[in-house]
Amino acid sequence: MIQEIEKLLEHDRAGCPQTGLQWTRRTTGKIAAELGKIGILVSANTVGRLLEGLGFALRVNHKKLSRGSAPDRDEQFRYLAELRERFKRDGQPIISIDTKKKELIGNFKNPGRVWGRSPHKVNDHDFRSDAEALAVPYGIYDVLANRGSLYVGTSSDTPAFACANLERWWREEGEARYPDATELLILADCGGSNGNRVRAFKYGLQRGLCDTHCLVVTMAHYPAGASKWNPIEHRLFSEISKNWAGRPLDSIKTLLAYAASTRTETGLEVTAQRVEGRFETGEKISKAQMKKLDLEPHQVQPNRNYTLYPRL
Repeated sequence: MIQEIEKLLEHDRAGCPQTGLQWTRRTTGKIAAELGKIGILVSANTVGRLLEGLGFALRVNHKKLSRGSAPDRDEQFRYLAELRERFKRDGQPIISIDTKKKELIGNFKNPGRVWGRSPHKVNDHDFRSDAEALAVPYGIYDVLANRGSLYVGTSSDTPAFACANLERWWREEGEARYPDATELLILADCGGSNGNRVRAFKYGLQRGLCDTHCLVVTMAHYPAGASKWNPIEHRLFSEISKNWAGRPLDSIKTLLAYAASTRTETGLEVTAQRVEGRFETGEKISKAQMKKLDLEPHQVQPNRNYTLYPRL
């Protein structure tokens, strides 16, 4: 029987030349059916055991094939390091920003485990229609002070939402923490509501931060596929997720309480606030409006690095 299976899989096998592990695109049921056609009656389970003896195993897809790094990726990382060192040396604030994963608010399962005498019963399906709201958590992480701020809206993740949260953070926290600051460095991903190609984000920064607070704002965006190096991901968002792991986010109040109670041994503290109001999608900023911005692209990768100056 083993010889017959080997013959059936002659053109349908693949494997690893280093470990000798093999796999086939055929299922055990299909192999059993093929064997039945030649008079060998065997169950799919038996075929599975025989395949294991032949060095086959159930395999899953592995994300191992890289698209390759952009030729300017290393240059951008080096430039990001230079910017951070300069701002740190000059005592100017550095923040990292991003939108955390949206959360269904209601009695839904939240991955993770917590100590308890009995499991907390939650809905058997995560239907959006059963949710009280869809929370949009926007995070700001103060790199130098090791402080996090979470602004939770229930509308849309738009450039206007991002800029409103940044202006609020500077007015309520940043200005008091850095009273002598004249510049602000913002680290961000290259996509989303605060992406490097989003006109409405640049327009909102100019009006909300630069003009209103007379602040010079430098934006530096991480390359595509490099968001894991954005400090907010591993210094704020991961800690918040661990703090509420296994606990249903049954209300916005619950979400805010877990976020605000997030602490680490390295001294991280977090504030969390709800953002009222609706932020409409589809905002369009014309070329004429963009020309009125006091925006200076940097010599190093100007599409990812630029500075906005306050307009007098």
